[in-house]
Amino acid sequence: MWRRAVTTQRRWLKSYPDDINWELEHTAEAVPSLLDAAVAEFPDNPAIDFFGAKMSYRELSQQVARFARGLQQIGVGPGVHVGLYLPNCPHYFIAFLGVLRAGGVVVNYSPLDAERTLEHKIEDSQTDVMVTLDLEAFYPRMVSLMSRTRLRHLVVGELTEFCAQASDEQRNLLGPQAQVAWGADCSRFAALLNNDGNYQNHPLDNPADALAVLQYTGGTTGVPKGAILTHGNITASCAQLREVLNSAIVPGQERVLAVLPPFHIYALMVNMIFGLRAAAELYLHPRFDVPTVLREISQNRITTFPGVPTMFIGLLAHPQTAEHDLTSLKMCNSGGAPLPVEVQQQYRVRSGCALREGWGMTETTTSGTFTPRDAAPRPGSCGIPVPGTQIRILPLDGGETELPAGERGEVCIQGPNITAGYWKRPDATAEAMTSEGFLRTGDIGYMDEDGYVYIVDRTKDMILCSGYNVYPRVIEEAIYEYPGVEEVSVIGVDDAYRGQAPKAFIKLKDGAEAFDFETLQAFLASRLGKHERLSAMEIRPELPKTPVGKLSKKELYEEERQRQASAASAATA
Repeated sequence: MWRRAVTTQRRWLKSYPDDINWELEHTAEAVPSLLDAAVAEFPDNPAIDFFGAKMSYRELSQQVARFARGLQQIGVGPGVHVGLYLPNCPHYFIAFLGVLRAGGVVVNYSPLDAERTLEHKIEDSQTDVMVTLDLEAFYPRMVSLMSRTRLRHLVVGELTEFCAQASDEQRNLLGPQAQVAWGADCSRFAALLNNDGNYQNHPLDNPADALAVLQYTGGTTGVPKGAILTHGNITASCAQLREVLNSAIVPGQERVLAVLPPFHIYALMVNMIFGLRAAAELYLHPRFDVPTVLREISQNRITTFPGVPTMFIGLLAHPQTAEHDLTSLKMCNSGGAPLPVEVQQQYRVRSGCALREGWGMTETTTSGTFTPRDAAPRPGSCGIPVPGTQIRILPLDGGETELPAGERGEVCIQGPNITAGYWKRPDATAEAMTSEGFLRTGDIGYMDEDGYVYIVDRTKDMILCSGYNVYPRVIEEAIYEYPGVEEVSVIGVDDAYRGQAPKAFIKLKDGAEAFDFETLQAFLASRLGKHERLSAMEIRPELPKTPVGKLSKKELYEEERQRQASAASAATA
């Protein structure tokens, strides 16, 4: 349960705009009630635009009710965990809300994950039903996993069943279709919609504590952990976003460009949950493509575009950007990874729209800090705490005495949006929480006198690649499978496009034959997800170690820092 501490120095209050109330008034609700509120206000407004096919809020609500009933007919109800292995498409919206209406729990799966990671998540989360698409990139993997995991039923949709007029180019966007073996354990998505929508309601006794979503994340061990996100966490995060964006968003009038994948917590909350509650029209795209994004913004007068830094970098670098009218944009937000100041400044000049940055994580249901709309830029800052939350900077040695302004320590946060803990991991939950209920985020930062937070480093050995968490141990373990490898250390190095990218340092066994980077990449292709792929490698006779013989990465990070500094100096000479 969320407990408000009374000793935190609330420096940020002096920086709060007059029209935003930090004292958040929020009552936990069931997540589908957010859709109900939008339908009550704007039933005939378009909710989703997918390849030009539109679905109104009333139609979306009806589809959700029918899917809930269909799920119940195959055994989904309270206590049943349903996985979503889907790209950005209407199926995701219908399935997510349908699972919750049916009384089940959603487990998000990333198509970027390696098969062994998917297998772990299925078993760990106790997923029994999986919703996916009839594409070669999706369906065959789930069939394979059904043969060796607890999965008992697949629900398979067709990418174009909600956009019959899609062009061949659009139909082929995510690759060819697969041959589906329909049967007792494999149902058509459309078949689950073929009913009157009279699902059995399962009221929640306490939405604040009722599990809604298992969202997997990781830590220093690299083993994915399921963050418990309750109905209360999700509706609180939505309420925080509404309060922060109240002056910028007009309910029922916004057009949101949704290109981020909804299995990512940032997209789930900012695009889907908040977008639906604001009764916005969501333009869904399964893949980020700069010319398509530019055309969508200019032709359909998009008002809101949430993205990650690599997307905005891509827009700035594309030659067609200058040819398009981007003046309809009034709100662009970057999340998922640190935003370079130069990109932020260039984007405003190019688009005419300020690119704001916030900070959050899976465990905070994406909400953490925000940058006030009319605040003067503070380079390097990710903003001030969102309404209802408190942030403390605590000593890195585990102490719980709040540090003075400007002093670096671990960023710790408390509020109604903070996870209740990790699924089946009381040890990890206890380790992550202070005695007063603050979450230890693993980020090193400081807070200035005005309450602005600056993230400067990470305590966890995690790499942020294009907004995705990448864990070096996962990559290291895969490299260790290559014949002849004796030792390996993977670190994150600066990357102009991805933010960070993994680089491997390898020591070979005596007498082992050396190999090139392309050979290693080919070996790892089936063992790692796309977001985990290496950017570089070095084979060395020895790797740095601590005095007790453990591999040490500190020296590797320092070498890379010096190398990049030398390169930058040579470039400006």
